[in-house]
Amino acid sequence: MILKNFIVFEGIDGAGTSTQINILKNSPLADKFFFTTEPTDSPTGKFLRSMLKGDVTLNPKTSAYLFAADRCEHLWGTSGTNCGIEQKCNEGKIVISDRYLFSSLAYQSVTCGDILPRKLNDFFPLPQLLFFFEIEPEISLTRIKQRETKEIYETVEFLKSTEERYKKIIEEYENLETAKEMKIIRIDASQKKEKIADLIWNEISTIL
Repeated sequence: MILKNFIVFEGIDGAGTSTQINILKNSPLADKFFFTTEPTDSPTGKFLRSMLKGDVTLNPKTSAYLFAADRCEHLWGTSGTNCGIEQKCNEGKIVISDRYLFSSLAYQSVTCGDILPRKLNDFFPLPQLLFFFEIEPEISLTRIKQRETKEIYETVEFLKSTEERYKKIIEEYENLETAKEMKIIRIDASQKKEKIADLIWNEISTIL
């Protein structure tokens, strides 16, 4: 199932998804969009962010379940600023999410294998547009080093494994018959942010 008016930005840490979302937030048509992110600001999402910072240690399978639970509330919840994606899309808003189920398929598969993340995320709708930011982990890490807060996944070894899985997953969806209505745009995330912003806007403007 494709959820119309739903756009997702995906890529490893430091790929530049947040930068591009901030550019869109400052665009003249920003009021047409609803911006959100995963993990969300829900109690589950806040707990996951504590885990990502290293404040809480979880079994990888537990993390996979929690990410899926947070996503379920993100899509179909009825309260909170980051809940109700489906409802907002149906109301005519263009919802742009920084990360979605593809992150779980990439990140969680590194720590607990492919089977569980796929089962937990199989029933979620796909976005109308998916932007995949491709970047070498070494480049992304130079960007991450400038941040004040570090996360547990931000090591070159982990990000290399995640980037490899991301590419495999994106390729699978590109060839999946049931996902043909989802448009996938691969982006060379090492380019200047202005060039990337122009590319993104050209694609998004087709559904406004």
